[in-house]
Amino acid sequence: MISQILFFLITFTAIGMFTLNLKKMIRNIRLGKHADRTDQPKRRLMLMLRVAFGQSKMSIHPIPAVLHLIVYLGFIIVNIEVLEILLDGLFGTHRIFFPLGIYYNVLIGAFEVFAFAVWFSCLAFLIRRTIINLKRFRGVEMTTWPRSDANLILIMEILLMSAFILMNGADAKLQVLGSKHYVLAGSFPVSEFLFPILPVSEASLILLERSCWWFHIIGIFIFLNYLPYSKHIHIFFAFPNTYFSKLGPVGTMANMSAITTEVKIMMDSSFVPGPIDPGKFGARDVLDLSWINLMNAYTCTECGRCTSVCPANITGRLLSPRKIMMATRDRITEVGANLDKHGPDFDDGKSLLDDYISREEIWACTSCSACVQECPINIDPLSIIMELRRYAVMEESSAPASLNMMLNNIENNQAPWKYAAADRFNWAKKD
Repeated sequence: MISQILFFLITFTAIGMFTLNLKKMIRNIRLGKHADRTDQPKRRLMLMLRVAFGQSKMSIHPIPAVLHLIVYLGFIIVNIEVLEILLDGLFGTHRIFFPLGIYYNVLIGAFEVFAFAVWFSCLAFLIRRTIINLKRFRGVEMTTWPRSDANLILIMEILLMSAFILMNGADAKLQVLGSKHYVLAGSFPVSEFLFPILPVSEASLILLERSCWWFHIIGIFIFLNYLPYSKHIHIFFAFPNTYFSKLGPVGTMANMSAITTEVKIMMDSSFVPGPIDPGKFGARDVLDLSWINLMNAYTCTECGRCTSVCPANITGRLLSPRKIMMATRDRITEVGANLDKHGPDFDDGKSLLDDYISREEIWACTSCSACVQECPINIDPLSIIMELRRYAVMEESSAPASLNMMLNNIENNQAPWKYAAADRFNWAKKD
């Protein structure tokens, strides 16, 4: 009974803390401006199934795609077994689903195979990050914490799968010994190979099995509550992120109603405008961005695929699309923390533009959309960059000299070149 009460308290606390942190993240996302992404629900659902569930955009890199698919499927399948652990912990039973008979044996056998596959894949990923040290895992934004975060998750997964296999191995051996409370149930195609190295005595096996059981479930609770502080929260956000992603051409910018109204007034003297609330042009801080942009930031996996194909980054310029997303996430997290601590009227004197993302970065972008195309879960760094640019130009009249020259030429000559309209075809005249 003491064990059951302790288990209940741990479970209740872990789920409660995760729910609280997840609500804060959702609250932070909702601080963004309105954006309507509810059109074409069937198309959006198919996009989510293909990109998030099917991981279709991962296939461009076959080896990591296969390894990630194994971890993804293993995460889903192995954690079905967590349901049995929860019920056993709450009711004081052991292998509560064993009456399923042969079906239970098949399930446990599948869990073991996938657990080993996840263990191997995570080890391979860890080797790629720490020994092979691929270029796209490096960068100015990849400081000690982002690199440690990825490694820590992989190590946690390896330890959890190791505990699961050891627990099953000790359980299977106790079943062979006919130990009380350990019913004959399950198939153990992987853990049975551990029999020669497992303890011989029943007491030692029980201690090992119970220790691994507690380590596995508490480790899962720790993992769950670590996610809101980690890039691996994409486990949850990848699905809504792909569902609400842009369906049209990725590089298009939405027209601002205030500007559209002004143009209509100039073009049609009989046009009668409705109420106009121009607000702010573009974005200076995260609260000026849409909730889609903020969800994108929380969903970013920091894989670096966007930065690895960015032409500006490849040619040595400062821009890194991954850094844009990481900076946006850090800033909205800071804004949310200030909201909790100081209330809605607090101003910390910071902004996304300048304090987190420099002017050099936003003007280095060629707006080619390569980063959006490459992202495996349809994150859109370009839209954030364009909103920051829009603010710089339309609110501050601040733009690079080359751009100001082009805009002046368009205003005066109706073309981006310095030549007057009357001289535009001089090149075609004969000497």
